Amino acid sequence: MNGDQALQAVAAGMCLVLVTSALVSRRLPVGQTLRMALGWVAIFAVCLLAYSFRDDVTGRIRSVLRPETGRVTGETLLLPKGEDGHFWVRADVNGVETRFLIDSGATTTALSLRAAQAAGIDPAQDGFGTPINTANGVVMARRVRIDRLRLGPIERRDVAAITAAEFGDTNVLGMNFLNSLSGWGADDGKLVLRP
Repeated sequence: MNGDQALQAVAAGMCLVLVTSALVSRRLPVGQTLRMALGWVAIFAVCLLAYSFRDDVTGRIRSVLRPETGRVTGETLLLPKGEDGHFWVRADVNGVETRFLIDSGATTTALSLRAAQAAGIDPAQDGFGTPINTANGVVMARRVRIDRLRLGPIERRDVAAITAAEFGDTNVLGMNFLNSLSGWGADDGKLVLRP
């Protein structure tokens, strides 16, 4: 038994002594005392159960309140379809939370200038612009690298991306990211991403 386990055993013993002494000092009939003791045991059991599943419960609550964070099942990230019919995700770009549209029609991950600057990415690292064909025509974009990109349990390092003022505030996770996964696809209104 290590130090933490010994401390937990002592704390549990003290709680038991406290509850027992409170029940005995009231000088109640044995039947009533047993019912109260069972009530306390039930209370402690519920608290222990809630504590045991705290990560699961908080993950589910977070996925309901902020669906773009997704729900983690094992190492798989499940993202619900947004109200606009697209899949959106909140990702961590170099330590900065950033909202992305997941687009299998985009070849490369794209960052808005604002998101790139917030994540400490300097678009000037690409000395020359690169013409990129977009749905809105040709855009002169800058090639950049994302040091660390994390979506729930999925993390990638040194991810190629592009940035341009013409992207507005939209950030896109493209095929270069999706192809780095072991699997991905839509299933029952959810996008399933497997590392």
